[in-house]
Amino acid sequence: MRVAVLIAVIAAAVGCGTSAGAPTPASPSGTSATSKTSLTITYWAQGAARGVSGKWTLRCVPTGGTLPRAADACRKLAGMKAPFTPIPADVMCTDQYGGPQVAIVAGTFRGKRLWVKLQNRNGCEISRFQRLSFLVPGFGSGAPA
Repeated sequence: MRVAVLIAVIAAAVGCGTSAGAPTPASPSGTSATSKTSLTITYWAQGAARGVSGKWTLRCVPTGGTLPRAADACRKLAGMKAPFTPIPADVMCTDQYGGPQVAIVAGTFRGKRLWVKLQNRNGCEISRFQRLSFLVPGFGSGAPA
C-alpha cells in the first residue's frame, strides 16, 4: 500500500512540472504565433477580497503594453509549449498553501481566447504560478513592483 502511495505522489510531482518546450513555430506569413497575443494581467497580492494590487497589459509582435520587460515576457511565452494548460482534474497535487496571491491572465494567446486564474492553493498551482511569475510584477514579494 505504501509503495502505491509513493508511486502516486511521484506521478503527481511529474504531472506538476513545467510546460516549457520548443519555441512556437512560425506561421505561414513568417511571424511567430505569439503575434496574436494580447493579455491583461490583474494581480491581488493579498487575495481577491483585498483589492487589486496591479494591472498590466502585454502585446507581442509588435511588443507593447504596460508590463515591465514586455519583450522578455513575449520571448519567454514564445519558448513555452503550453504555458496556460489547465491542471488536469485527475492529477494529485501536494496539499500545501503558498499564500493568498491571485492573478487573472485574460485575453488572446496564440490567437485563442484565454482566461486563467493563478493562485497558490496546492503544489501544482504554486508550481504553475511560479512558472508564469514573469507575467506578474511583484509576485513573490507580496507587493506590486
